[in-house]
Amino acid sequence: MTREQILTHCAIILPTEIVTGTVVVRDGVIADISPGTTAQGTDMQGDYLMPGCVELHTDHLETHIQPRPKVRWNLAAALQAHDGQIATAGITTVFDALRVGLDGDTDLGTGDMADMAATISAATAANRLRAEHFIHLRCEVSMPDVVEQFDAMKRNDRVRLASLMDHAPGQRQFVSLEAYRIYYQGKKKISDADFEAFSARRIAQSVENADRNRLALAKRCREAGIPMASHDDATAAHVRESVDLGIALAEFPTTIEAATLSKASDLQVLMGAPNVVRGGSHSGNVSALDLLERDALDILSSDYVPFSLLQAAFSLAERGQTDLPHAVRMITANPARAAGLADRGRIEIGLRADLVRVRAEAGAPPLVAGVWRAGERVA
Repeated sequence: MTREQILTHCAIILPTEIVTGTVVVRDGVIADISPGTTAQGTDMQGDYLMPGCVELHTDHLETHIQPRPKVRWNLAAALQAHDGQIATAGITTVFDALRVGLDGDTDLGTGDMADMAATISAATAANRLRAEHFIHLRCEVSMPDVVEQFDAMKRNDRVRLASLMDHAPGQRQFVSLEAYRIYYQGKKKISDADFEAFSARRIAQSVENADRNRLALAKRCREAGIPMASHDDATAAHVRESVDLGIALAEFPTTIEAATLSKASDLQVLMGAPNVVRGGSHSGNVSALDLLERDALDILSSDYVPFSLLQAAFSLAERGQTDLPHAVRMITANPARAAGLADRGRIEIGLRADLVRVRAEAGAPPLVAGVWRAGERVA
């Protein structure tokens, strides 16, 4: 039996324009888009209708696994709590970032990450999740066991993206050692002496392991057909290395030089939506708004605040920093294309009906009033 839904009287956010009209969904696929309203179907009362957001890099799941220090939550329950927050933020496709090669920044262990990957796969197979979940392996190249851990994790059927990162102090995200101190010492609540020992250990690990592990992981990703992202590129040399390794996505470049060169090298540039909402980087690096002005920003990621995707897109449009279709492309069509997901990210006939109803009022955050994934109401 054919399942049909009619959503009418909505401001449809298309890739380059907004049209007041009607969208017809049949069997989970967008079947028709037409201007004007009808007497049939659901009256959307003039609200926006946009594609479901596609989130490529969020480590928000960890806060549900370990909601307090020394507290571990049931993994299936943690995943469902995370999933509920993701879906109600208008995200219909999410790449959950799981760490590979732990650097001492978390009490979670290698086994926790492997178990979480298995939990995501099992919950997907059982149709227990509102959003569609994939896995993004965050590979800390400075750690001696990262390649071994990657080999164990890459066999999971949900793995669709890997990023190569090095969070050792004195480079990339933390060129400023003082910024590194504020971030890690505040997070870990350790003494000055313990922090100095931690920093020295991390620098030594990076010197010993980073270059060879980066090469080994890139080779494995190319062989397995897993798309790769760089992370926190800061210099022209970093970008050239990324291009040589076959990387297609530049995550969170920390300087204007790295971002603009990445863009010129045909890498998609991803920045954090919290950076947009806050007006700058929490680490003191380049502002996403500066990159937007230079046409060197393609994709936004919610990173650690799921709702920041919609909040950033609508605030950019409200402030006149770009038009709404452009802002929405950065959280829908562009990340979908970067991840090789050709069936979603746009309101277009024949694509999957991943849709979000948004009510927007000047001076207030956008309100998610309805979410559909493949035509099924999930929030």
